[in-house]
Formats: sequence, structure tokens, C-alpha cells
Amino acid sequence: MSGNVNICEVTEEVRQALKEFRFRKEQDTSALILKVDRERQQIIIDEKLENTTIEELQDTLRSHQPRYIVLSYRREHEDGRVSYPLCFIYFTPRDSHAELQMLYAASKICLQRTADLSKTFEIRELEELTEEWLLSKLGN
Repeated sequence: MSGNVNICEVTEEVRQALKEFRFRKEQDTSALILKVDRERQQIIIDEKLENTTIEELQDTLRSHQPRYIVLSYRREHEDGRVSYPLCFIYFTPRDSHAELQMLYAASKICLQRTADLSKTFEIRELEELTEEWLLSKLGN
């Protein structure tokens, strides 16, 4: 590998999926999982999960492969209100290939800007991705 890491292009398909995801009408927890296609140097859709749980999301991810996750989380507050915070989760396992980690890290900011998400979190171990962890990150 040369000393330069290219930033991957966010495909039009991903841009459209992000837009649709942001304005979806469903009232459940859903996730859009994105990955890097190394050969084409693009960020592409890996999987869409509708009406899911954090546990199901965790089961879907592979513990050794980085991923970007856009999560619409159905949150029930103590006062009875329901909100749907949109979160960007950058999952970068410690044991994933170094070149792949650099590719994901270099492309992360571009994807965050494209997705226009302010709630951004990072996890290194799949076991960290729990409902308790997410609620602690979201705060009140």
C-alpha cells in the first residue's frame, strides 16, 4: 500500500438511502449498515434492518469487520414521550485489517457530513453495542 489513503466516494445509492432513512415514517428502531468496497473505493449499502433491536443489530455485525451504522432508535422517555434520535455509529474492531481500518477512518468524516448527523459515536468491540451503552451516549 502506498502512503496515501484515499477517501471513498459516497455513492448516489447511499445518498438516496440516507435521505429516505432520515425521512422515514415508521415508528420503530431501524438501521442502515454501510461498508467500504475496497476495489471500487466506494461506500456502499451492506444491509438495511427494519423493526429491529440493538441485540439484532449486534448479531448482524461481524466482530472483525468495520462498518458505519446509521441508526434510528425508538426511545421511550420516562415521561411517556417517544423520540427517534438518528445516530451515526462508527464500528472499527481492533483486530480488523490495518489497511481497512485506515480506509474507514479516512472516509468517516465525509460520510458523516453527507449523512448530516450530529450524534456520532465510536465502538471498538461489538460487545459494547448495547441498549445501555446507547442510552448513556444519548443522555437525557
